[in-house]
Parts: sequence; C-alpha cells; structure tokens
Amino acid sequence: MMMPDDMQIDDRYKGVPAGTVPFRLDRIAEKGWNLLAGDLPLPAAVLRRSALDANSAWMRAFLAHTGLSLAPHGKTSMSPQLFHRQLADGAWGITAASVGHATTYRRFGINRILMANQLLSRPDIAWVAGELSRDPDFDFYCLVDSLDGVALLVQGLRAAAPTRPLNVLLEVGQAGGRTGTRNLSDAMAVAAAVAQAPDVLSLAGIECYEGILPGPDDATIETCIAALFALMTETARAVEARGWFRPGPVLLSAGGSIYYDMAAASMRAIGLKSPVQIVLRSGCYLTHDHGWAQRAWQRLVERSPHLAGLAPPPRPAIELWAYVQSRPDPGRAIVTLGKRDAGTDIDLPVPVAWHRIGGQGPQALEAGYRLTGMNDQHGYLSLPEDSPLRVGDMVCFGISHPCTTFDKWRLLSVVEDDYRVSGGILTFF
Repeated sequence: MMMPDDMQIDDRYKGVPAGTVPFRLDRIAEKGWNLLAGDLPLPAAVLRRSALDANSAWMRAFLAHTGLSLAPHGKTSMSPQLFHRQLADGAWGITAASVGHATTYRRFGINRILMANQLLSRPDIAWVAGELSRDPDFDFYCLVDSLDGVALLVQGLRAAAPTRPLNVLLEVGQAGGRTGTRNLSDAMAVAAAVAQAPDVLSLAGIECYEGILPGPDDATIETCIAALFALMTETARAVEARGWFRPGPVLLSAGGSIYYDMAAASMRAIGLKSPVQIVLRSGCYLTHDHGWAQRAWQRLVERSPHLAGLAPPPRPAIELWAYVQSRPDPGRAIVTLGKRDAGTDIDLPVPVAWHRIGGQGPQALEAGYRLTGMNDQHGYLSLPEDSPLRVGDMVCFGISHPCTTFDKWRLLSVVEDDYRVSGGILTFF
C-alpha cells in the first residue's frame, strides 16, 4: 500500500516552485523552503503544525472529560495523513459521506468507517458487501431513514450475498432539517423493517445530525436541537424495549463541528439499559478557522463555560498566503488569491497579517482591511489609503469553513512557527 508520504511531488502541484523535479513528499523538509523568504509560489495554503498540535490536544481533553469517542468527518480534509494522525490520537474511526470517500479511505488503510449517509445504489451496495466478505476486520456503518431505503439495502445485499450483515444506524431528524425520520412512529416502522432482515442487516444504533436545523437565532436553533435529541432518546429507548438492537454496545452518534457540546450532553443522558458507545463526528476541530468555526467556538463557551478550561482553546491552523500584485486605486489592492484557492460559501477570507520579504516577520493587520470580492484568481482587498502594503508584499488570510478550502488544494505545506516548511499533506477529493 502506497501512503501519501511515499508519493512523488513536483511542480504540477499548486504551491510547489516552478522547475521542481520530482521528490518524495516525506523529504519536503530537505528542500529548506521558507514561506516568508519567498521560496513558495503564492497563493499557497499552509497548515501551522503548532496549531494542529494544540487543536488535537483540545479534542483529546474534551473526549477524556466526556468519556465519548470520535469518528472525525473525513470530508473536511480528505487527507489520509490527517486521518491517521486522528486515529493515532485515539479516534474510534473515520466518518464518510459517500462510498467514494470510503473507497479512498480503504485505499489508505482505514478499517472502521461510519458513512453518515444512506447507501442506495446497486454498485455501492455491492462494493460494501464485497469489502465485508473480503476483510473480516472491516467495520462499516451506514444510515437508514425510510422503508424504501431499507428495501433497497435488503434487495442489493441479498443479491451481493455478503458473509455477514451490514451494520446500520437508524437516523432521526426534524422538520426543516435534512434527512432522518421525523417522528417516533416512522422511526419504529423503519427499525422494524431492519429487524425483519437479520440475514443482511444489523441495527447497530441511532444517529442524528443537529448541525443545520433552521432558526432565526442561536436560542431558537438550540431549542430545535434539544427537541431533536428528545426524539433520539425516545426512539433509542423504544427500540431497546423491543430488543431490535444487535448484541453488544448500542452506537449513538451525532455532533458536527458546531454543537458537539450539546450532542455530547444529550446522548450521555439517554440512559439505555444496554451499554452504549457514543460517537461524535466533528471534523473541522483539527484546523479550526478565523470565521465560522471561531464563532461556533465562542458560542460553545457561552453554552458550556466549563469546557473552556479543559485545555488551551482551538486556534486556526490553516492559512492562505497571497502577494499584492497591484495597487490600482486608492484604498484598494489586488491580491493573488481567488475562488480557485479559498472557499467562499460562508464568508470571504479574512486578512490577518502581512509580510515584506526581508522584513522582521508577519505583522498583524489592523482594522480597515477587508476582502470585498474574489474572481477566479484575484481578490479585491479594501485597505486604508495610508496602508504600507505595496506590490510584492505578502498577505496572510484566514478562512471560514475548512471543508471548502481543503478541496481547492492537492498539497498543503505544513510549516513551523517560523514558516519553515517541515512537511506536507495531500488531499484526495
């Protein structure tokens, strides 16, 4: 099995200097590159190693405090190197959103996958069935939330004839949310259908996703989340009373990267008679960010102030650097950062620092600097008319929502606090 560190890198990867001959990724530190010296072409996406370490320590402290497990959502980075880092930190497994994700995970040695989605197509069902038969160590879970979905699974699995049943989680949801049964009656009907196909299906637990419930403000959304977990509790207890769960611990899973404190507290309070395994699926914690994730953290501390003291708080690990390429108008600079380089689904990138090659190091940008728009390859930076920025200066941008920036990069350099390149991670979107 070839791992990313063994792969050959050259200047076909964005962020690698032109003319670079192929080299093994695990030898990137030998290049002696330093971003602040201008050794990397910009734009460049980098991960701060010290921030990754700190964020990893925070989540370990949270899990130790709550006694929960973590299956981080791999779609955030689609980086097997980060997956294996998370597993080494004690992650229970890795979450996927599709069989396409799962096939990539398997290629790089991931044995436990929670697919937080429905498994529907005949080829996908056949692939999962084949993996279950081929590898006794493969531990796979997917979701069901309808009678039609259960029927498709039963039909596809019986045709593929795996050597052991497929583990499924019954998903509950709420009106206005995404997937998931909306009430106890429907949930129990789906659970009964799973129980009637023990040759191919095994009901492993209950799942929900609380991250996108609608509401005009935090208080309203959090009230809806409480109602969702009340349905999860009612469903789990009713399914247990009928003896429909598989033998062994009941798996309870929820928790994106925003409300995982509420998810943890709610699932711990379900109170089944059976032993339980509670699995959160937060994926963005490892890199955090300067916008969406930071706001979510601040709200989490407001809800659960006792968590703030567990460990130093998360901090942004991912940065995008660009050059000032033009100062065409007063109060505006054009930078070499565009939609091909950064996600814009929640906020535009946030200018946080600047650097002049040969200078004393990055300096914080004060108020008055704001990215106002982006083209494919250009960004429009509003700045004070007396700004010291000039053509050739470097600007550091934070992001808002890591998932939609990682997918713009095949390679992200890992840097030390002095911006010396000490490693690299590859993504497989």
